[in-house]
Amino acid sequence: MNQVRVALYQAQSGIDPAANAERLAAAIGQAAEGGAAMLFTPEMSGMLDRNRERAWAKARPEADDAVLAAVRAAAAEAGIWVHLGSLALKGEGGKLVNRGFVIDGSGEVRARYDKIHLFDVDLPTGESWRESAMYDAGREAVIVADTPVGRLGLTICYDLRFPELFQRLSDAGAEVVAVPAAFTVPTGRAHWEILMRARAIEAELFIVAAAQAGHHEDGRDTYGHSLVADPWGELVLEMGGEPGLAFAEIDLARIAEVRARIPVHQHRRAIPPVAN
Repeated sequence: MNQVRVALYQAQSGIDPAANAERLAAAIGQAAEGGAAMLFTPEMSGMLDRNRERAWAKARPEADDAVLAAVRAAAAEAGIWVHLGSLALKGEGGKLVNRGFVIDGSGEVRARYDKIHLFDVDLPTGESWRESAMYDAGREAVIVADTPVGRLGLTICYDLRFPELFQRLSDAGAEVVAVPAAFTVPTGRAHWEILMRARAIEAELFIVAAAQAGHHEDGRDTYGHSLVADPWGELVLEMGGEPGLAFAEIDLARIAEVRARIPVHQHRRAIPPVAN
C-alpha cells in the first residue's frame, strides 16, 4: 500500500521546555487518534528563544534533554512514529546544535540530523540573526530507511535554500524530505511556498514542512503555513498562519508517476567546469 496518512503539528513554541514538551505529547496523542502513521513537528520544538544566555541556561545535552525524553515516551505510548523537527541541545564544542530526530513507534531514536546551513543575516526590517554565533553546523546529510513514509531525507529550515542538498538526498533514494522550520514572516511571505514547491519539483519527491507559527514569548513572529507538496509541486496540505494539527495523505506511487513523465534522474549529467 503506497498511501500513508501523516500529521503536521504547527507549533507556537515558547521559552519553557516543559510547557512545550506537554504540548508535543498532546499533539502526538491527537495524531495517533487521527490515524496518522507519523507526526512531523517544527524546528525548535522544545524551546524557541533568541535570548542566548537564557537559551543556553535551559539547554541540555541530548542524553539529559527532558523534551526528547517526553516525546519518546509519548511516541511509544501512542505507537506512532515522530519526526521531531529539531531541538536546541548542548553540543561538544561549547555551542548548541540544532538537531532533529526520527523516533519510531516504540520510542527508539532511529536517526539524528544536525542542521548544516546556519542563518546569518541582517534583514531590511531591522531583524538580525547570527545562528553561527550560538550553533555548530552539521556535517552529514541523512536519510532514514523504512519509515512509514518510505525513505525519509532530513533537513532543517535554512537548508531549504540549498537545492544541492535536496538533490543529494533524492539521488540517495529519498522519497520524502522533511523541512521543519521557524521562518520569519517577511521571508515566509516572499519565499516559503515557492521554495518548497521548487524543491519538490526539482528532486521529484514529497516535501513535508512543519512550521512554527504566530507571536512567540521571545518576541519573534513566525510565518506558519505548514505544508505538504507532492513531486509535481502541487500542495496536498497548507495550514495557514494559526497553530494547530492537520492531516494529509501521501501517495508514494505519485513519485514513480512523476519521474516517468519527466525523467530528470535519468537525464542528469555531471556539469563540466565553467569556461573563463
